[in-house]
Amino acid sequence: MRAITFGTLRWYLRLAPALDSLLPRPAGVPGAVRALLVVAAHQVEYSRNAPESIVHTAVDAVRLLGQPNSSGLVNAVLRRFVAGRGALLAALDATLAGRTAHPTWLVERIAAAWDQRTEAILEGNNARAPMALRVDLSRAPASDYLARLAAAGIGSHPVQWSPSAVILERPLAVKDIPGFAEGEVSVQDAGAQLAAPLLQAQRGMRVLDACAAPGGKTGHLLELLGDGADVTAVDLDGARLALVAENLSRQRRSARLLTGDARDAALWANQPPFDRILVDAPCSSTGVIRRHPDIKLLRRPTDLVPFAHQQLAILRSAAGVLAPGGRLLYSTCSVLPEENEDLVRAFLEADRSMAALAMPASLAPGALACGVGVQLLPGAEAGTDGFYYACLEKTTART
Repeated sequence: MRAITFGTLRWYLRLAPALDSLLPRPAGVPGAVRALLVVAAHQVEYSRNAPESIVHTAVDAVRLLGQPNSSGLVNAVLRRFVAGRGALLAALDATLAGRTAHPTWLVERIAAAWDQRTEAILEGNNARAPMALRVDLSRAPASDYLARLAAAGIGSHPVQWSPSAVILERPLAVKDIPGFAEGEVSVQDAGAQLAAPLLQAQRGMRVLDACAAPGGKTGHLLELLGDGADVTAVDLDGARLALVAENLSRQRRSARLLTGDARDAALWANQPPFDRILVDAPCSSTGVIRRHPDIKLLRRPTDLVPFAHQQLAILRSAAGVLAPGGRLLYSTCSVLPEENEDLVRAFLEADRSMAALAMPASLAPGALACGVGVQLLPGAEAGTDGFYYACLEKTTART
């Protein structure tokens, strides 16, 4: 069921237009029936099931949906799709947006930013993301955990450029992952595991995770800092902050949890400056489409400006509570420059107390140096999601 759901979402923008061309009045079809048509079309095009069986099953399903009057429509449309899908899909595949099932506006934005890498990014978005784990290296090396997985008959392999990352050959429910309940491992993309080390936090420093939920990076910071770590985790949403508490409890770690808006200066009124700050900013999530294919359907081009305003406001607020000489890591799971390099550059031009630091040359295979910061592209050489990282330092008092 999960595979069908994700597959339908992944290819919705290729399948739904083909079906619409077969409907006399697409807007008049009930939403549940239209969704069923796309699910069935996905099974016809992308599964090994017999098309005739899929059509019969869809007709049965429309009755279960309480829409018996639509059974004839479903039967007729799907039979026409089965018979003519080659020509229907070929017409859509004439465009890159149609062929890769992406909204046209997003294809255009990615092309403007990444030119010849555009098609590879779109194909990466449509790939199935691997299940990556972060091993708590304070308890055991990753090699020991890999041996434990092998003994349990679970296929896995290390990520050569990341000491803590392990990739499972097949996804598992977390309850079936050895050591997960005990906090020995966490589910976290290998690219996301770069954030905490980039911050270079050391024992005795005050550390802030300004947009903490669901807590993966917070837990990693606590692991690196060890006993007595002074970490404050902030999130706007109290329910999401509860996820942070849940994750930290599982990992046998603790932080100071604070519900509030990181943009609000009043939140920091009684807080001493922080030596290290992680701003993992809310964003368009265009770098994690392979894990969340519904982003292609839900995101709108009009979302980007509000995201950029929010990101810039959080960045300015966080810089205001960064100690002189302190380091701030700005990160997103976006591949769009207006949320990443362009935004950080605008921030630095407005705040001369902050300066960009050089990023490690060998951060991850295929990592692309930007004018400011570094970009990982989804499914590229490193095999990670799409992430942007920029390390900043407070050099003087604000001017």
